[in-house]
Amino acid sequence: MTGHIIVEQSAEHPGVQIIRFNRPEKKNAITRAMYVRMTEALKAADADEAIRATAFLGTEGAFSAGNDIADFLAAAMGGSLGHELLDFLYALVNSRKPLVSGVDGLAIGIGTTMHMHCDLTIASLRSQFRTPFVDLALVPEAASSLLAPRIMGHQRAFAMLAAGEDFSAADARDAGLIWKVCAPGEVEHLTLATAAKLAAKPASALRIARDLVRGPREEIIARIDEEARHFTAQLKSDEARKAFEAFMRR
Repeated sequence: MTGHIIVEQSAEHPGVQIIRFNRPEKKNAITRAMYVRMTEALKAADADEAIRATAFLGTEGAFSAGNDIADFLAAAMGGSLGHELLDFLYALVNSRKPLVSGVDGLAIGIGTTMHMHCDLTIASLRSQFRTPFVDLALVPEAASSLLAPRIMGHQRAFAMLAAGEDFSAADARDAGLIWKVCAPGEVEHLTLATAAKLAAKPASALRIARDLVRGPREEIIARIDEEARHFTAQLKSDEARKAFEAFMRR
C-alpha cells in the first residue's frame, strides 16, 4: 500500500521533493493510506531546510482519478470517511514551500481541485480535468467552491464544480487553473525543472512573495471545513449510496 505513493528527493534537481502517485492499475485513485503518506511528506518538507519545493506527479496517462470510490461507498454504508483527506488538505494549504504539479491524462475530483493549491501546474495536451461531485450526489471539496470562482469566474467554476463539465488542458489554461500546456513526454521534465528554479531562489524572499500572493489561509481552511460538513452529510444520503453503487457496477 505504501508503494502507491512514492516520495523521493530529485537527484538531478537538488532541493526538490517529488510526491508521485503510483497506482496506475486504478488510475491513481487515492486511498486513505495514500493521503497519510502525502501529508507526512508535505510536513517533512516544511521541517527540512534542504527541501525547497515539492513536485506532484502521476503516471503516464493519469495524474489521479480522485478519491477511491470504494472508500466513499464504505462511508455511505455506515462507515467513516476518516480524517485523512482533511489532514492532507490542511497540509496543502499550510505548506511553507512552493508546490508544483505535473498532469498527464486524467485529473478527476481532488485530482483537479488540489491544483488550486499549487503555485504552478503543467499539463500535457491530452490531460482532462473533471469534478463529477454532483453526479455522485456530493459537493465540492478542497475549498474549490471558494477558489475556483476567484480563479476562473462564476460561469467556468459552475461548469466545472456543479455541471461536471470536462475541461481540456487548453480550457484549464484559459481558465487560469494551470500555467502551461506541453506534449505528454515533456510533463515530468518541465515540472521538475520548474520546481528546481523555485528551489534555487532566495528562500525567505520567495516565501514572503508566495504568502502575499496566496493571501490569508484562514478563509480557505474555514471553507474546507464548511464543505466537509456538507460532504459528510451527502455521503450518508440515499442518492449518494445509489450513485456509488451504480459507479461500482460499471
